[in-house]
Amino acid sequence: MKRYNPILALFAALVISLTSVVSLAQQTLDRTMVPAPGANPVLKVPTWTKTQLSNGATLIVSERHNLPLLTFSMTFVGGANQFEPVNKRGVASLTASMLSEGTTTKTGDQLSEALQLLGTNVGGNVGGEDGSIGFVSTSKNFEPTLALLADMMLNSTFPAEALERLRGRTLVSLTTARDQPTVVGAQVFAKVLYSDAHPYGQRATEASIKAITRDDIVAFQKAYYQPGRAIITVVGDTTALKAKAAIEKGLAAWTKGGDKPSFSYPKLPELQPAKIYLIDKPGAAQSVVNIGLPGPPRNTPDYFALQVLNTILGGQFQSRLNANIREQKGYSYGVRSNFAFGKGPGPFSAGGSIVSDKTDLALIEFMKELRGIGGERPITDEELKTAKDSLIQGLPARFASVSAVGSSITALAIQNLPDDYYQTYAKNVSAVTREDLLRVAKQYIDMGHLAIVIVGDRSKIEPTLKATNIAPITYLDIDGNPVSGGGTTSSSNQ
Repeated sequence: MKRYNPILALFAALVISLTSVVSLAQQTLDRTMVPAPGANPVLKVPTWTKTQLSNGATLIVSERHNLPLLTFSMTFVGGANQFEPVNKRGVASLTASMLSEGTTTKTGDQLSEALQLLGTNVGGNVGGEDGSIGFVSTSKNFEPTLALLADMMLNSTFPAEALERLRGRTLVSLTTARDQPTVVGAQVFAKVLYSDAHPYGQRATEASIKAITRDDIVAFQKAYYQPGRAIITVVGDTTALKAKAAIEKGLAAWTKGGDKPSFSYPKLPELQPAKIYLIDKPGAAQSVVNIGLPGPPRNTPDYFALQVLNTILGGQFQSRLNANIREQKGYSYGVRSNFAFGKGPGPFSAGGSIVSDKTDLALIEFMKELRGIGGERPITDEELKTAKDSLIQGLPARFASVSAVGSSITALAIQNLPDDYYQTYAKNVSAVTREDLLRVAKQYIDMGHLAIVIVGDRSKIEPTLKATNIAPITYLDIDGNPVSGGGTTSSSNQ
């Protein structure tokens, strides 16, 4: 007689149950039909209040009470392009880095320990057209963390030994960058498009970093960190009244001063006929390609049309450029395009890293896709819908965390966009037509004036690049300067 085994009995019951479930699913699921997509989720844009502190800084507060967290960001309108002397490029970044090196009351180590005890960190930077300093903390640690931030921003001592340590680290980074084709390509591309007389074409160099003194750091800190150009954004577990009271108290020593810059940029260099700028990188297994020209500023009325256009061309994985050059041809691990909208004429660019011996073939495909988006290969209804859906469905991610909410709200103030920008975003994207796309493609992707900057092994890629007859070749060094004796080879433009 067999003994009853409860484990086997339970297993048998589970098998019978699962068989029934599978059988039921097979009866109700038609595998010949693609399931219909569900409805798009409704976007819920956070609300916020906007007011002004007694020192003139703008305060934006958005309540979010699901977690006991707060994010605090202080964003300054204007950046290195507006406040750095040309011969001291890099002083803004060094100043931001040195805020944590010690104050009149605490050493750098003491600041670090105090922040660790609070479970947070204060970080800051100064970019080309804006700068920031901020933190994320628990609600109960908000005020003591704010006190440390105020101490760092207003009372930094900028120790000489810290400056030399950071200067040395920066110089090492600059030296390392000269051996990175991607960095070299981006820097030379900017210089070719804008020249070193325009802020968009300038960068920190070994000479400018070595020229910076402690007095320059002190002067920049005093001139830059002013409330008159500051936008303070607080998101999280607080109220507008509570946040304002805490900030007025925590920043009481920060008195009125400073104005927002005008963002007036010098005139762009005259556009040159399409040309290949070749930078020799002996032994390189890949060629880094950057193709483009100056584009429109962020306030262009064509912004939404350009966003949709770029999404189709090279702004997503299934874009035309990537589907062709990566997926179909296998010339690259990934290529892209982008409109880098700024307060001034940020660049349009397309490019990526290309297998060295396929550089010429990839360039031919780049040109084909750029001509195609300009009308030779009309945009289909499916491409248009996919691009719009991608942009619209990506919008909720901008509000996924307290930091994301803070960045999204601050962007409106920095870019002078209306408060209902996100509420009307889907409508504006949806309104873009194929006629709009053709118009902006022809206007902003000027095939006759493209700058094509390629960093690669000249001995391997030069002969085949010449044979493409896409554009004449000019030879530059890694700083973007003409190479003596490099010359220019003539060819007819395609």
